[in-house]
Amino acid sequence: MELENEVVEEMERELEEMRECYRSGRTREASWRKSQLNGLLKLLREREEEIFRALHQDLGKHPVEAYRDEIGSLIKSVNYALDGLLRWMSGSKAKLPRIALLSTAEIVPEPLGLVLIISSWNFPIGLSLEPLIGALAAGNAVVLKPSELAPECSSLLANAIPRYLDFKAVKVIQGGPGTGERLLHWKWDKIFFTGSARIGRRVLAAAAEHLTPVTLELGGKCPAVMDTLSSSFDRKVAVQRVLGAKFTFSAGQVCVGVDYVLVEKKFSSALVELMKVEMKKMLGENPRESRSVARIVNKHHFLRLQSLLLDPLVKSSIVYGGLMDEENLFIEPTILMDPPLQAAIMTDEIFGPLLPIVTLNKIEDSIEFINSRPKPLAIYVFTKDESLGRSMVSKTSSGSVVFNDTVIQYLADALPFGGIGESGMGKYHGKFSFDTFSHHKAVLRRSFLIDFWFRFPPWNDHKLQLFRLSYCYDYLGIVLTVLGLKRTNGVSKRD
Repeated sequence: MELENEVVEEMERELEEMRECYRSGRTREASWRKSQLNGLLKLLREREEEIFRALHQDLGKHPVEAYRDEIGSLIKSVNYALDGLLRWMSGSKAKLPRIALLSTAEIVPEPLGLVLIISSWNFPIGLSLEPLIGALAAGNAVVLKPSELAPECSSLLANAIPRYLDFKAVKVIQGGPGTGERLLHWKWDKIFFTGSARIGRRVLAAAAEHLTPVTLELGGKCPAVMDTLSSSFDRKVAVQRVLGAKFTFSAGQVCVGVDYVLVEKKFSSALVELMKVEMKKMLGENPRESRSVARIVNKHHFLRLQSLLLDPLVKSSIVYGGLMDEENLFIEPTILMDPPLQAAIMTDEIFGPLLPIVTLNKIEDSIEFINSRPKPLAIYVFTKDESLGRSMVSKTSSGSVVFNDTVIQYLADALPFGGIGESGMGKYHGKFSFDTFSHHKAVLRRSFLIDFWFRFPPWNDHKLQLFRLSYCYDYLGIVLTVLGLKRTNGVSKRD
């Protein structure tokens, strides 16, 4: 107990030193922000091989997958932030109505202060550093808590970040759930959390203690709507993109991947056969030996996925794959046809290499199906039917809608990335990350020379008339009333 108290006291002392560092103003300077972003860029380039090794040890990721999903995408994001930083930092003029004589207004972004980032294990480098880019660009002091479920990546970040970034303003705190709980109950100026909805609720509850603003990047069951495409080429491309999103991003352990497919019953058999063909082209006859499919993060999650498949009614719906290797934490990419909708595989986020296909009488029924479930992080729609596309955008609610591809919205810096409802709250990426970690302060300046005398008591009908005209921006009416050329309406009397 005494040792634990000493650790807590040390953490509290470090956090107070970070607050002092922030209060000194050093993190607000553009030069400091640029130096931190350049430090991240240097870290990603110089430690590439170490990152490859850590991702392989924690998740079995192939170096190409690791670069595609984490290192390369982060380098892109840092360069984007460096390119836009000075523009983002600049205040923007706000247009005032003409009645605001001799007045000017602007919106000035300012840092929030000391912020906490809690990242997830499925993209342990990317989901740690992507929000960190925005927090540093916005001029904050930052504490990063990586996931203990990816220990090699967590250790790498803890050892590398102090060598490349300002250790007085940026710290990595490692630890398990207990450490996370303690961190949540301290006062922060912002908490950014990526993870499950279950933990997200606890984060939100803890943040309420200090009225701390929170961004929650959660997830949910993202559907892929597969229309009956007439072109064989289009079908092949669509299938490749669905399979790629489901099985080649951390073995399906990704919030923005495809969770299940909706398709017309008449097209379902042909779709499955095409998936089998493309699966073998992509992953070979033995996906485990291809090294192109990551492993399950740990035994707990392996057993969770195994239990989904061991449900007798679910097991009977398997049409491809299904092999499991508990010793090596490997699950073969698996396709299921019409598993029971009340089964856990269709009610819970799968977060693994299991792909249910749900058949519908007509593809338009997919809108009702999606709307009957919690709002997803993304909806993927493969169609050339413009009417269906318009309906998907206007009649469903989700974090994003992507037509004829998957996951690419995550890489688009010009688009906000985030959920809605149970899939999350808030957004980031590109300038949206900067905005998430900034307060946009309203600044208005007025001259002493002109004032509107009617804004002060004593009140009368004449002043009420002027207020009515002013709030409608009826400038001619104001002039006529002031000159006595417009009749003043009386105030209605009340008991």
